[in-house]
Amino acid sequence: MKKLSLFAIAALFAFTACNSNTEKTESTATDTLAQEAAAAPVEKEVSITINAGDDMKYDLAEIKVKEGQTVKLTLNHTGKLAKEAMGHNWALLAQGTIVSDFSAKAMQAKDTDYIPAGATEVIVHTKLIGGGQSDTIEFTAPAKGVYEFICTFPGHSALMKGTFYVE
Repeated sequence: MKKLSLFAIAALFAFTACNSNTEKTESTATDTLAQEAAAAPVEKEVSITINAGDDMKYDLAEIKVKEGQTVKLTLNHTGKLAKEAMGHNWALLAQGTIVSDFSAKAMQAKDTDYIPAGATEVIVHTKLIGGGQSDTIEFTAPAKGVYEFICTFPGHSALMKGTFYVE
């Protein structure tokens, strides 16, 4: 009986020692990964693809980039309707822009594809495209903050919108 008890106690100590080493190894590995991630350089360029169809929806509601990063953004119109009936664009708005007020102003700008000439509310935008078309723009991410993006085609901004985070 004493041998069995000693064996049980020895097994318990061995198990505890192994478990303790495993926790230390996992902790060290996690710390190392965190340090590598923090030390990793920020990518100079990020490529983003957004799809939008005849259902008036972007397939991305959030985009995250780093301040000063070069952003290469491609908008694909995956629908079939012409731009006159179901045109889409992607416009990044300046902070503080009231989307409903800007959208009302944009509706009046048919001749400039619903981007009002000289609009200070727009940081950057794609051209207006129809079904099967795409447009790619390249720009430098603005200052850290939270921005909104929308489609400026009349009536679309209610559904076609999202948040652009700059870290």
